[in-house]
Amino acid sequence: MRTASAFMFLAAIAASQPALAHEGHSHASSLAWTADPWILAPLALGAVLFACGSLRFRPRSPAGRRAFAHRAFTFWSGWLVLAGALVSPLHWLGEQLFTGHMIEHELVMAVSAPLIVLARPAAMLLWGLPRMVRRRAAQVLATNALRRTWTFLSSGTVATVVHGVAIWAWHAPVLFDAAVGSVPLHRLQHLCFFTTAILFWWSVIWKTHRGLAAWHLFLTMLHMSILGALIALSPQVLYGLQTQGAAQWGISPLEDQQMAGLVMWVPAGVIYAGAALALIALCIKGSGKRGAGGTHIIAQ
Repeated sequence: MRTASAFMFLAAIAASQPALAHEGHSHASSLAWTADPWILAPLALGAVLFACGSLRFRPRSPAGRRAFAHRAFTFWSGWLVLAGALVSPLHWLGEQLFTGHMIEHELVMAVSAPLIVLARPAAMLLWGLPRMVRRRAAQVLATNALRRTWTFLSSGTVATVVHGVAIWAWHAPVLFDAAVGSVPLHRLQHLCFFTTAILFWWSVIWKTHRGLAAWHLFLTMLHMSILGALIALSPQVLYGLQTQGAAQWGISPLEDQQMAGLVMWVPAGVIYAGAALALIALCIKGSGKRGAGGTHIIAQ
């Protein structure tokens, strides 16, 4: 089947293929690594701040060192996935194929964002700043207005809605194709996906009750699956500009669109469903421990 063959073909990023990068993008080598300073600078800044903060914030106790190592591993895993999605040849491939672009987006939203959120890197990033800047940043973050805004935005319902609106809005064919043809708009698209994903995952992992968090994950999985199905099952090409390079890869624009929809429909849905099931299991386990503790008290 041509569609199955095309999926396998995505793994081979041919260096000899002509680069159809967005105007303004530069590539550092024949493998088409992205050299966009608007992508590289924030990635490098985050890495430097976390590394410097880690050196200043190392715990002394064995238990503290184990927890610290786990957080560091999780952060760097998320950072590497984010860098790989935005800088590696996958980003270049996403400029050629809708399927590659969709894989890039799902790595940013469904893999990198939750890993970084699990690491809770805010303290490390602050400690990575120079002393005067760190004090000023802490004062700003402690203001009532900013704290109220964060409390509102990171509530389960609001974060889920904001993330969902970003996903649906940017996948509207007109806006998606506009982002493909505009470098600033493309950067804004990636920024919206990443920031709203950070907000969403922070809410479901650290802020919301696990039972409610599982519900928000289920809703997100449901509407993303619906969007993916609408893209995959469409009888006509909806994303003309994004799929115009598909023929150079031996597939039709419609097949490229169908595969992109399947990426959102199935693999991404599995990630959100798996996270929801994990939270439900933790919720049940916690309830069981509380119940056992209550029974022990009554028995005494």
